[in-house]
Amino acid sequence: MNYLSAERISKSFGDKWLFREVTFGLSRGDKVAIVGANGTGKSTLLSILAGKMPPDDGLVSLRKDISVGFLDQQPELDDALTVMEVVLTGDNPALAAIRNYEQALLSDDTEALDRAMQRMDTLQAWDFETQMKQILGQLGIQDVTQPVSTLSGGQRKRVAMAQVLIENPELLIMDEPTNHLDLEAIEWLENYLSTNNSTLLLVSHDRYFLDRVCNQIVELDQQTLFSYKGNYAYYLEKKAERQAIAAAEVDKAKNLFRRELDWMRRQPKARGTKAQYRIDAFEDVKEKAHQRLNNDQMELNIRTQRLGSKIIELENVSKRFGDKQLLDHFTYTFRRNDRIGVIGKNGMGKTTLLNMITGEMRPDSGRIITGGTVKIGYYTQTELNLPENQRVIDVVQDVAEVMKLGTGETVSASQFLQHFLFDRPKQYDYVHKLSGGEKRRLQLLLVLVQNPNFLILDEPTNDLDITTLNVLEEFLLNFPGCILLVSHDRYFMDRLVEHSFVFEGNGRIRDYPGNYTDYREWRAAVPERKESAGEPKKKPADDPKVQTAEPKDGTADKKRKPSFKEIREYEELEKIIEELEQRKAGLLSQLNSGSGNHEELTTWAREIERIEQEISEKSDRWLELAELM
Repeated sequence: MNYLSAERISKSFGDKWLFREVTFGLSRGDKVAIVGANGTGKSTLLSILAGKMPPDDGLVSLRKDISVGFLDQQPELDDALTVMEVVLTGDNPALAAIRNYEQALLSDDTEALDRAMQRMDTLQAWDFETQMKQILGQLGIQDVTQPVSTLSGGQRKRVAMAQVLIENPELLIMDEPTNHLDLEAIEWLENYLSTNNSTLLLVSHDRYFLDRVCNQIVELDQQTLFSYKGNYAYYLEKKAERQAIAAAEVDKAKNLFRRELDWMRRQPKARGTKAQYRIDAFEDVKEKAHQRLNNDQMELNIRTQRLGSKIIELENVSKRFGDKQLLDHFTYTFRRNDRIGVIGKNGMGKTTLLNMITGEMRPDSGRIITGGTVKIGYYTQTELNLPENQRVIDVVQDVAEVMKLGTGETVSASQFLQHFLFDRPKQYDYVHKLSGGEKRRLQLLLVLVQNPNFLILDEPTNDLDITTLNVLEEFLLNFPGCILLVSHDRYFMDRLVEHSFVFEGNGRIRDYPGNYTDYREWRAAVPERKESAGEPKKKPADDPKVQTAEPKDGTADKKRKPSFKEIREYEELEKIIEELEQRKAGLLSQLNSGSGNHEELTTWAREIERIEQEISEKSDRWLELAELM
């Protein structure tokens, strides 16, 4: 049974076409995901298919006898209502019965209450109410009497999702449903949607979610749609085949274009003296030969400052808001190349911990000590307040005109923007023209361009497309500093994280030696142990996994001050190491070019080996001096 069909629909904004003459169909039982790069028009296409926005051309048809639920990326809710009133709005008869029952409970009219209960019995709405409360609980919505006007953006998204799921429509359309959900809520939603009978159409960048929920992937690329019958893993395989075929066709077209171009130049200029069919064919070949293929690559290779031996130490840090204990005597000493994931339900204090480490918030007790060589780059959930009337390239140049890469090379702001998939026309767009994902990508660039050596990333995966996520992962895997990461993207966490801070509630944080999946499997295998009433609470200092910063009595060894000679040596070493890295990069370029003979290649290889040894020795000395600084 066909639920939805779109025939040759097109949409543009100004002179930019998002898609042209695309055709799409959705049948009963389909679970379809639309994927694609930021700015290609995925959310716009979803809104058109949901009937929330008209196309410029073409026709969208929706079966009239089915119920449809739509979850927008930024839902609009009535601020005058409470959470429960929003959740109970809908055309479902059971919802109407629950609304009447809730109102009757608040009144003194016993007859109205009797009628409401009879209506609940007739419609079997008691089970519906139980299911409704379960959905609210799984999405972390506890206070249903709270006014909508007091909710944050993430809370509004969860309330809107609860409203849509409770209606249980036959066709469910969702834009980024996993955003603003904690990991447990995502897993619940994943299981709910994969076992629910609803037909599903969604936009998401969560790769585990796509793989486990969807049976069809539709990619929006180059203003058209490519459909793949299968889950996300199947899509990746078939997309690679499609790209290989497309690349071969473009190469073939380029060869033909060169021959036809030679023919066009040799023939008389008057168009009437040439075969018109061949001229028309030439234009088709020209368009094919100059087709730009997305290579799905974005290089992120920036230079970072070296970390000293002292990085960041948290000693008996506690934080409370009202009656809620978020951290209770938490102690940890960061080490070089730490890769830490932060896990916990929303509201447990994950972002609070990050804000205290960065100095944006003070702990109630305890102390946080930051080493002198630490330079923090903080990517927050909150979007930067970017000037909407400023061009993208101007925003970046206000931070840095040029950037140094890890190879020692220097690139301009424009070149660096291209690495972040901002082509030259996009660089001169005003910020207000960027999509949500493009703004987040720009925000990430502005953090990395400052060359931090300690990255704190709070939900960096929100609104980023899969292409950007893949390359960001590769960059972070090779990042030479420390990483502290909060993310609801389980695939992202599993690839990057080596151990985890698990917020267990009541201020307790477990330092688990593994990534998110490791922790979930361990928790599933080990039954929860309840503390006996008489058992004393274990102190953080008794836990062998917890490291203290320094002796509690303050008798830490006092370090001497660096001499003038050592300060000069420290400054000179920075320059010498940079010159050595540039020499090494130049020799590697010569070696990889294959231009030298056997003797030259051997000489270059030996010189590279010598330079690497010298860099290692001088880096060790630099770290010793950095500790004194």
